[in-house]
Amino acid sequence: MIARGRRAGTGGTAPGRSGGRLADEVYDTLLGQLMSLRIEPGSRVTIDVLARELGVSQTPIRDALNRMEAEGLVVRVPHAGYRIPPQITRHRFEDMLEVRLLLEPAAARRSAERASLEQVAGLRRMLEEMAELEEGSGPSAYGAFGLRDAAFHDLVALSAENQVIREALARLHSHVHLFRLHHDTQVTHLAMAEHEDVVAAIAGRDPDAAAYAMRRHILRSGERFRRLFDEVKDADGVAVEA
Repeated sequence: MIARGRRAGTGGTAPGRSGGRLADEVYDTLLGQLMSLRIEPGSRVTIDVLARELGVSQTPIRDALNRMEAEGLVVRVPHAGYRIPPQITRHRFEDMLEVRLLLEPAAARRSAERASLEQVAGLRRMLEEMAELEEGSGPSAYGAFGLRDAAFHDLVALSAENQVIREALARLHSHVHLFRLHHDTQVTHLAMAEHEDVVAAIAGRDPDAAAYAMRRHILRSGERFRRLFDEVKDADGVAVEA
């Protein structure tokens, strides 16, 4: 919780910290709860309940939820607060994968050409952080890994120096939607090795290898998550037959 874990005090804004900064912290907290499935798909979210749970005023809660609504992560329900949308459909998953295959290999290629030494070092630090999270257990650790995974891909896009690609990928929120599908530790283990290949190619200033490594990572990630849809479909079929 923000009030307990990040500051001591009551429900007001902490001294020396702007309301915008507090709204960012609330946003990060809620996003983490989405990723870890602590807030379940389809569940209702109300401002006053969140304010009590997080120990902050309603203003940063409202600001964070407004931002999440604009990004499609929550849905406003008239006179009833907000609701978490259901899991993505198979059709949207395939559309999202197609867009990523168009954009992310190009971003990795440009990153190999343009990334600064500081940005390459940042990518390596992210891999180290993700390796530590990989060793954790439970939905919270899995959700945290998903958030770092999103940050990794964002830094690749940032270092490509193409803001349009970066903004387009950010609007997809693909990592949020994918990691909400299922808690599967195999996803984290396999993703780590693929990320390492991407970083090695970027650090080696090899654009072709970077684009290839990113494309292979997205394709393999798509295969892993596609199996989750198939498993749900098979389970539904068994339920119907029973």
